Amino acid sequence: MVFRSLAREYLLPTGPAPTLTAPTRGGMTGEFSTAIQLVRLAAAAPRLHGAPRGDGTPVVLIPGWKAPEASMAPLRAYLRTRGYDARHWGLGVNRGDPEGDAGRVAANVADLAEQTGHPVALVGWSLGGVIARETARRSPEHVTQVITYGTPATGGPAYTIGAHSYGRDQSQRIARAVDERDRDRPIRVPITALFTRNDRIVSWGACLDRTSEQVQHVEVRSTHLGMGLDPDVWVTIARRLGGAPTTS
Repeated sequence: MVFRSLAREYLLPTGPAPTLTAPTRGGMTGEFSTAIQLVRLAAAAPRLHGAPRGDGTPVVLIPGWKAPEASMAPLRAYLRTRGYDARHWGLGVNRGDPEGDAGRVAANVADLAEQTGHPVALVGWSLGGVIARETARRSPEHVTQVITYGTPATGGPAYTIGAHSYGRDQSQRIARAVDERDRDRPIRVPITALFTRNDRIVSWGACLDRTSEQVQHVEVRSTHLGMGLDPDVWVTIARRLGGAPTTS
């Protein structure tokens, strides 16, 4: 099982969305599987090296909540070997201000697009994906596409392990604001949303984007934390950046 791709494209079902609940802290023990991911990375070397090569397109990587830029360093290094101008987001640790950070990233992305002469691809992990989505919503002219993994597209923090920190009223306020933005200002760039049913930090159903017109879903089998070293995540990102089908 560890030596082959476990990713598959996921066809979003029609009908009502599944009932969503926030993960509990008790499930966190299942999140720590770094060793198996390292084994899978080594075994997946031929697939990783076979992904499409880039043409120097700038790619900005945005870490998850409370995570440093170093958490994205392995993926950044891989994308650079594939010919992409992969960069950290430049704001250090993600301290959990998605609305403010989206404005800051949008300004940085506009500058980067002007400097390089190319629009920018955004890749975000967990809350970093929320920031990537909001950046694209604000500045679609500077963004080619958004790729997220383990990112809630529905409900804001309401269906994450951090829901208790916000409280019910605040979570509902944020969820309503997200719904209003999706209705009034939908994201106009292509989105690839990766998720895993083994996620114990973000409810996997909340990672399904049911409102954006240009969205592809890809299911992987790692945990939320394991997605950072999941070869299926890396290959899917590289293939999507290169314009190839997300899985094969």
